Amino acid sequence: MLDKTSNQNKEQRISSFLELQGQTNQAPYLIDVEKAEGIYIWDKAGKRYMDMIAGVAVNNIGHRHPKVLSAIQEQLDKHLHVMVYGEYIQDAQLDLANNLASILPKNLSTSYIVNSGTEANEAAIKLAKRFTGRQEIISCKNSYHGSTHGSLSITGNKEKQSSFKPLLPQIQFIEFNNIDSLNIITEKSACVIIETIQGDAGLVKPTLEFITALREKSTTTGTLLIFDEVQVGMGRTGKFFAFEHYNIIPDLLTLGKALGGGMPIGAFISSKEIMHSLTHNPMLGHITTFGGHPVNCAAANACINVLKEENWIKEADEKGQLLVDILKQSEKIKEIRRAGLFFAVDLGDENLVAEVVKKCLDKGVIGFWFLSTPTAFRLSPPLSISEKEIKEVGKTILECI
Repeated sequence: MLDKTSNQNKEQRISSFLELQGQTNQAPYLIDVEKAEGIYIWDKAGKRYMDMIAGVAVNNIGHRHPKVLSAIQEQLDKHLHVMVYGEYIQDAQLDLANNLASILPKNLSTSYIVNSGTEANEAAIKLAKRFTGRQEIISCKNSYHGSTHGSLSITGNKEKQSSFKPLLPQIQFIEFNNIDSLNIITEKSACVIIETIQGDAGLVKPTLEFITALREKSTTTGTLLIFDEVQVGMGRTGKFFAFEHYNIIPDLLTLGKALGGGMPIGAFISSKEIMHSLTHNPMLGHITTFGGHPVNCAAANACINVLKEENWIKEADEKGQLLVDILKQSEKIKEIRRAGLFFAVDLGDENLVAEVVKKCLDKGVIGFWFLSTPTAFRLSPPLSISEKEIKEVGKTILECI
């Protein structure tokens, strides 16, 4: 129980948070975080939460993995920022680039390390324009690629875009899983950028026919194919990368979120030939001061190693199915869409979703929303979650429903 003084302190902290920090919405969760470890977060009153969103698909290996902490400490003992990205050879950056190349196809061997997923997407569409000499960009309806101006321009949500126009010109939108819509891709198109699995749309997978036709159309027209795996990469779907499920390889790949093992980082990755075009006409085609920060690169490298060493990626599908089997006992659930340990639990009712998410939070289970799919709530727990913990979570969610 919180005493009167503790309540007053909490109220003051909430007031300061709302007053002094810029807000993203009118109803933040307001969990007053004290610490986090594994799949758990504790607030300052000692309440424990099971983090079933992993910071929105960031903490795939759990909070504060010891190997990530060790790598950070080792790098802290060497150096922090020493120069803008691309000028000095730094062990942490080079090790990360080597490690990424080891888990990716040969045509995705050259990494450019940036600060976030949205920067990776911004840079990727710049690179596509530079390499092809074309200006038109093709994206997807109901997509989400970030909130900066360029990434917002290629996000297929008019409501999100409405207050920030004018946005980038010459952008067209195809329909996910509609092969006929691919006809708008022509020799004028610099790139097609698409989430390999749509996240904000409520977890929509591509059909094999659609993604195969997309690859063929892009190749035929000389259009670069960009897969945005900021949310679904790094083991989330039961493979290191979601495109591995379809045996379709993009020309560019963008990463963020889980790449850093809890530290902020992003990357856009392509072939040396394509990436090299950023070095001339003009030089500094993309430049970033803090991209490739050595501490963040050390954490990301450790994160990849953890995912290589553990069986969590291989276990993701089995664990995910276990939670589905538990939740489908509820008749109020209309549909559960799943990719590995990424879930959209569709209740068919926006108000019911809000009620269930709130009740879960009260009981110490953190779920979250889909911005564009109000009838469903999202779950994306750390891949390290145990079967026992999954059963506990499933029971709690059923009680709340």
